[in-house]
Amino acid sequence: MDEPQLTVSVVRIDKQLDLPAYAHEGDAGLDLMAREEVSIAPAGGRVLMPTGISLAIPSGFAGFVLPRSGLALKNGVTVLNSPGLIDSAYRGEIKVILVNTDPRNPYKIMRGDRIAQLVIQPVASVLWDEVNSLDGANRGGGFGHSGR
Repeated sequence: MDEPQLTVSVVRIDKQLDLPAYAHEGDAGLDLMAREEVSIAPAGGRVLMPTGISLAIPSGFAGFVLPRSGLALKNGVTVLNSPGLIDSAYRGEIKVILVNTDPRNPYKIMRGDRIAQLVIQPVASVLWDEVNSLDGANRGGGFGHSGR
Protein backbone atom coordinates (compact mmCIF):
# COMPACT_ATOMS: atom_id res chain seq x y z
CA MET A 1 0.00 0.00 0.00
CA ASP A 2 1.34 3.44 -0.91
CA GLU A 3 1.92 5.91 1.90
CA PRO A 4 0.07 9.23 1.64
CA GLN A 5 2.25 12.12 0.52
CA LEU A 6 2.01 15.86 1.09
CA THR A 7 3.87 18.49 -0.92
CA VAL A 8 5.44 21.16 1.30
CA SER A 9 7.25 24.17 -0.16
CA VAL A 10 10.69 24.67 1.36
CA VAL A 11 13.28 27.45 1.12
CA ARG A 12 16.83 26.25 1.65
CA ILE A 13 18.30 29.24 3.54
CA ASP A 14 21.62 27.42 3.86
CA LYS A 15 22.38 25.85 0.48
CA GLN A 16 25.20 23.68 1.91
CA LEU A 17 22.91 21.74 4.25
CA ASP A 18 20.83 18.80 3.08
CA LEU A 19 17.07 19.12 3.14
CA PRO A 20 15.36 17.21 5.96
CA ALA A 21 15.11 13.55 5.03
CA TYR A 22 13.74 10.27 6.32
CA ALA A 23 16.46 7.95 7.60
CA HIS A 24 14.48 4.84 6.59
CA GLU A 25 11.50 4.02 4.43
CA GLY A 26 8.31 4.25 6.48
CA ASP A 27 9.75 6.67 9.08
CA ALA A 28 7.40 9.38 10.34
CA GLY A 29 10.08 11.92 11.26
CA LEU A 30 12.35 13.88 8.92
CA ASP A 31 15.80 14.62 10.36
CA LEU A 32 16.52 18.32 10.94
CA MET A 33 20.14 19.50 10.68
CA ALA A 34 22.15 21.96 12.77
CA ARG A 35 23.13 25.11 10.91
CA GLU A 36 25.79 26.15 13.44
CA GLU A 37 28.54 24.61 15.53
CA VAL A 38 28.00 25.11 19.26
CA SER A 39 28.70 23.55 22.64
CA ILE A 40 25.74 23.12 24.98
CA ALA A 41 26.70 23.51 28.61
CA PRO A 42 25.79 20.67 31.01
CA ALA A 43 23.08 20.76 33.66
CA GLY A 44 20.41 22.56 31.66
CA GLY A 45 22.43 24.56 29.14
CA ARG A 46 20.32 25.38 26.11
CA VAL A 47 20.65 26.82 22.63
CA LEU A 48 18.32 27.98 19.88
CA MET A 49 19.63 26.10 16.84
CA PRO A 50 18.73 27.28 13.34
CA THR A 51 18.14 24.52 10.77
CA GLY A 52 18.71 26.43 7.54
CA ILE A 53 15.18 25.96 6.16
CA SER A 54 11.81 27.67 6.16
CA LEU A 55 8.57 25.94 5.22
CA ALA A 56 5.10 26.66 3.91
CA ILE A 57 3.11 23.97 5.70
CA PRO A 58 -0.35 23.75 4.08
CA SER A 59 -3.41 24.94 5.97
CA GLY A 60 -4.95 22.07 7.94
CA PHE A 61 -1.50 20.70 8.85
CA ALA A 62 1.15 21.54 11.44
CA GLY A 63 4.77 20.61 12.00
CA PHE A 64 5.88 19.01 15.24
CA VAL A 65 9.55 19.08 16.25
CA LEU A 66 10.51 16.04 18.34
CA PRO A 67 13.72 14.84 20.00
CA ARG A 68 15.98 12.22 18.46
CA SER A 69 15.90 9.26 20.85
CA GLY A 70 19.55 8.30 20.37
CA LEU A 71 20.76 11.84 21.11
CA ALA A 72 18.62 11.91 24.25
CA LEU A 73 19.67 8.46 25.49
CA LYS A 74 23.39 8.64 24.72
CA ASN A 75 24.04 12.30 25.50
CA GLY A 76 21.08 13.72 27.43
CA VAL A 77 20.35 16.26 24.67
CA THR A 78 16.67 16.78 23.87
CA VAL A 79 14.18 19.30 22.51
CA LEU A 80 13.22 21.56 25.39
CA ASN A 81 9.66 22.44 24.36
CA SER A 82 8.86 19.05 22.92
CA PRO A 83 6.97 18.85 20.78
CA GLY A 84 7.77 22.20 19.23
CA LEU A 85 4.82 23.39 17.18
CA ILE A 86 5.14 24.95 13.72
CA ASP A 87 1.85 26.51 12.62
CA SER A 88 0.91 26.50 8.95
CA ALA A 89 1.13 30.32 8.75
CA TYR A 90 4.74 30.48 10.07
CA ARG A 91 7.27 31.32 7.35
CA GLY A 92 10.47 32.04 9.31
CA GLU A 93 13.51 29.80 9.67
CA ILE A 94 12.81 26.65 11.63
CA LYS A 95 14.79 26.77 14.88
CA VAL A 96 15.02 24.13 17.59
CA ILE A 97 15.46 24.75 21.33
CA LEU A 98 17.95 22.12 22.52
CA VAL A 99 18.81 21.41 26.16
CA ASN A 100 21.61 19.35 27.65
CA THR A 101 20.36 17.39 30.66
CA ASP A 102 23.69 15.68 31.36
CA PRO A 103 24.78 16.87 34.83
CA ARG A 104 28.53 17.07 34.02
CA ASN A 105 29.40 16.93 30.32
CA PRO A 106 28.94 19.64 27.71
CA TYR A 107 27.74 18.44 24.30
CA LYS A 108 29.25 19.70 21.06
CA ILE A 109 26.97 20.01 18.05
CA MET A 110 28.67 20.16 14.68
CA ARG A 111 27.23 21.89 11.64
CA GLY A 112 25.15 19.33 9.71
CA ASP A 113 24.47 17.09 12.74
CA ARG A 114 20.98 15.63 12.94
CA ILE A 115 19.47 17.37 15.98
CA ALA A 116 15.71 16.72 15.93
CA GLN A 117 12.88 15.22 13.91
CA LEU A 118 10.08 16.99 12.08
CA VAL A 119 6.69 15.32 11.75
CA ILE A 120 3.97 16.93 9.62
CA GLN A 121 0.44 15.98 10.70
CA PRO A 122 -3.11 17.03 9.90
CA VAL A 123 -4.76 19.15 12.58
CA ALA A 124 -8.43 19.97 13.05
CA SER A 125 -9.87 23.38 13.85
CA VAL A 126 -12.01 23.25 16.99
CA LEU A 127 -15.59 24.47 17.17
CA TRP A 128 -16.77 24.65 20.79
CA ASP A 129 -20.10 23.10 21.75
CA GLU A 130 -20.78 24.44 25.25
CA VAL A 131 -22.91 21.99 27.28
CA ASN A 132 -23.96 21.61 30.95
CA SER A 133 -22.48 18.13 31.38
CA LEU A 134 -20.34 15.67 29.46
CA ASP A 135 -21.35 12.20 28.33
CA GLY A 136 -19.38 9.11 29.36
CA ALA A 137 -18.05 7.96 32.72
CA ASN A 138 -16.09 10.34 34.94
CA ARG A 139 -12.82 8.56 35.64
CA GLY A 140 -11.88 11.28 38.14
CA GLY A 141 -8.49 11.95 39.66
CA GLY A 142 -6.32 12.17 36.56
CA PHE A 143 -2.52 12.29 36.53
CA GLY A 144 -1.94 8.58 37.13
CA HIS A 145 -5.04 8.13 39.24
CA SER A 146 -5.82 4.77 37.57
CA GLY A 147 -2.77 3.11 39.18
CA ARG A 148 0.81 2.24 38.32
